[in-house]
Amino acid sequence: MMLRIKRVPTVVSNYQKDDVEEAGGGGCGRAKLPLYAFQKYDKVESSDKKDPPFAFLESLLLGEWEDRVERGLFRYDVTACSTKVIPGDYGFIAQLNEGRHLKKRPTEFRVDKVLQPFDGSKFNFTKVGQEEILFQFEASNDGEVKFYPNAPVDVETSPSVVAINVSPIEYGHVLLIPRILECLPQRIDHESLLLALYMASEAGNPYFRLGYNSLGAFATINHLHFQAYYLAVPFPIEKAPTRKITDFKGGVVISEILKYPVRGLVFEGGYSLEDLSNAVGDSCICLQENNIPYNVLISDSGTRVFLLPQCYAEKQALGEVSPELLDTQVNPAVWEISGHMVLKRKEDYEGASEDNAWRLLAEVSLSEARFQEVLALIFEAISCVVTENVSLPDEDEQDLEDVDALNNGSHQTAIVAGKQECLVQH
Repeated sequence: MMLRIKRVPTVVSNYQKDDVEEAGGGGCGRAKLPLYAFQKYDKVESSDKKDPPFAFLESLLLGEWEDRVERGLFRYDVTACSTKVIPGDYGFIAQLNEGRHLKKRPTEFRVDKVLQPFDGSKFNFTKVGQEEILFQFEASNDGEVKFYPNAPVDVETSPSVVAINVSPIEYGHVLLIPRILECLPQRIDHESLLLALYMASEAGNPYFRLGYNSLGAFATINHLHFQAYYLAVPFPIEKAPTRKITDFKGGVVISEILKYPVRGLVFEGGYSLEDLSNAVGDSCICLQENNIPYNVLISDSGTRVFLLPQCYAEKQALGEVSPELLDTQVNPAVWEISGHMVLKRKEDYEGASEDNAWRLLAEVSLSEARFQEVLALIFEAISCVVTENVSLPDEDEQDLEDVDALNNGSHQTAIVAGKQECLVQH
């Protein structure tokens, strides 16, 4: 099935130079602050309501994004990229995006450390052109959605902004940059994750998803940011069945993904977005502090979050990835892991199949043994304990064995999951 993509005028080469000149003195790029200080941007304040009265954020974002298309600020026309849904049970999505491969900014930091300090001498978002910023985005103080045209930029409070991704994967591809002028490194904290959940909620569209890549899991810029875009088909990972592991405090349900090539957790529900953010944020911080690369997908308008530890870069460094997969030059980050396969070679696009997608993603996944070790770290960090070990049903056990067979060339046995209970502090 071919996807129908909204067409916009053809864009020319990117306005930015590939090699951004250093803003004198290095540091955090604050030499560029006058661009922000003297420029006013629209501002959107997010409410804490689950059902905003209208999807104003969506119309604003797309309107501003198309305005930047007309100005020629993107490096290539993403709407000209061929896209199709691959036949199969999961409906993996394949896109041929040769422009992103040729023009994407290279990684400028180590890939074996999840936590690294911010380095102002490297590219960061204080160095982007001011015309790439769409608007500010922040939480409302009174629970109401508000829009302020031409709002002044308060440099002292370091606004959170939404900017275009000049090397887009899809229509409406943007970056959410929390507290941009604080120059935070690429590591999740509770406040920034909550902001991302609010953005997903206010967009009010289940096909608008946010993603996060840690360092070591194919983030390419060490300046805190989330990505987001629209794609009006279900992601394969969203279709995967899950098995509930525990009820967490605040009404959050934590489950394990089944029958999918990448092992991971799903966090759902919560009495508020803060409850969901706390559970996911604590888990992400645990992975960061234990130097475990991971990806995050925020789905279903901010009510469902996938947490996916991965090891592909480590396998690459150890020479454990097959030459066939390396030749594709696909770096499986959050979008690829979720089932949107951004391919760089025409031959891979034309030969795209569910088996090929599964084979690549199986290399991303932790082994069953390592995944259980990581689960133990997470549940210890969020005050959960294993109270009972139970064997998986035969069907589910076989599915997980199949994933390991793709990873290791042989079946794993004796797969066991733990029933979890959480200690809630009153």
